Order: sequence, then C-alpha cells, then structure tokens
Amino acid sequence: METNEKLIRNRVQLMGNLGKDPEVREFEGGKKRARFSLATNERFPYGDGQFKEDTQWHDVVAWGRTAEQVAQLRKGSRIAMEGRLVHRTYETKEGQKRYITEVVLNTFQSVEAATEVAAGAEA
Repeated sequence: METNEKLIRNRVQLMGNLGKDPEVREFEGGKKRARFSLATNERFPYGDGQFKEDTQWHDVVAWGRTAEQVAQLRKGSRIAMEGRLVHRTYETKEGQKRYITEVVLNTFQSVEAATEVAAGAEA
C-alpha cells in the first residue's frame, strides 16, 4: 500500500480547453516557464430533464522542456494533462496578501474534439 500511496499522493488529472495562448517567460540561465488557464466542463441533469453546465478554470504552470512544448498550443486547444497541485501566497504592490492554487504540469497530450474525430471519419 505504501508504494501506491507514493504514486498518487499529489496527482491531478484534467481534460479541457486552453482559455488563452500560453504565456512563456525565459529566465536567466535559459529556464522557461509557461502559464495558461484550462477550462473543464461538466454537464449534469437537474430539475425537469434540464441540464446545467458547470465550467471550472484551472491555472496551469509548466517548466523547462514541457513549457517549450506547451508554447506550441493555442487558445481552444483540447488537452489531457497530469500534474500536481501547488498552493502559494504572494504580496501585491499594494501590500495585500494573495493566495493562489496552481497545477504544475508534468505531462500532457493533445486530444481531438469528438466532432473533429467524427468529421475525420466521414472524410
């Protein structure tokens, strides 16, 4: 059991669409960081056969080679990703303390939307 616990201690898996193009920054020494937002959607029934859609936004950060790969993605790209949650605080220029939760990206894969797959099968 201890082995499984080590493997899944802080692991997040998401599938969604990029809300904007990744913002890439290069630091001294050549290390790169990419930031983007990912929207995940869930549709569920409520009431008299009606459905409601809930969209959650996730801040994602990628480093190094993964950041370089993410930089090729564009707003609207659909990806499946795995990473870990990180909570941190920072202080604004006005001296206010802010809290943020981010997903630090480990791996990702581009995913074709179901409509694109269906259209490709018909061609």
